[in-house]
Amino acid sequence: MAAKTVLIVYAHQSAGSFNAAIKDAAVDVLKKQGCNVLVSDLYEIFLATIGFPMYWFSVPAIMKGWMDRVLTLGFAYTSEKRYSAGIFREKKAMLSFTTGSHETMFSSNGINGDMNVTLWPVQNGVLNYCGFRVLAPQVFWAPTHLSAEARDSLLKEWRTRLQGLLSEVPLSFPPVDSFDKVKGFQLKPEVHEKQADSPFGLTVGHHLEKPLPPHSQMKAGV
Repeated sequence: MAAKTVLIVYAHQSAGSFNAAIKDAAVDVLKKQGCNVLVSDLYEIFLATIGFPMYWFSVPAIMKGWMDRVLTLGFAYTSEKRYSAGIFREKKAMLSFTTGSHETMFSSNGINGDMNVTLWPVQNGVLNYCGFRVLAPQVFWAPTHLSAEARDSLLKEWRTRLQGLLSEVPLSFPPVDSFDKVKGFQLKPEVHEKQADSPFGLTVGHHLEKPLPPHSQMKAGV
């Protein structure tokens, strides 16, 4: 069986940062599993796994620039090859990032709002759009507010997750055939009917005027 290739797109300017430790842990554990690990350090590229600190509720500008330059029409998607029929449908992708705010602040009652909503544009609008099977994100909540011991604990948990990462079940998104192309890619009536008895919407973006499905952008199988 051929070794799996893992691309880590890394966006942090400091080699001594907690994000760097997260990246180094991923490289170490995945290599020990026999993976061919490639690291694309965006600061090295432009100044001389996707890991980053969350800036303004999104990815850093340098990461957005990478997306704009790499995930282009024809290479990453076409009008016919997107979402579940996408070019990268046999590949997996995940976000790994740190926040400046505590987890409680990104809850449905928190001042920053629901993290599931924050993640939807990138996880659905970029990764799922290109066909990737999106794994649950790895969120490191406010590491700058933690003790060195607590940060070490986070890294140990990350290493544990990495051991089984390649076999994880991805998040759920509605497949392309759930939408009627003739009617402007609207959800088909049978999809609505199937969801009728559920107290929640289908996804964060396809909420059907119902409460959002809890944790659907944070955990698989919910």
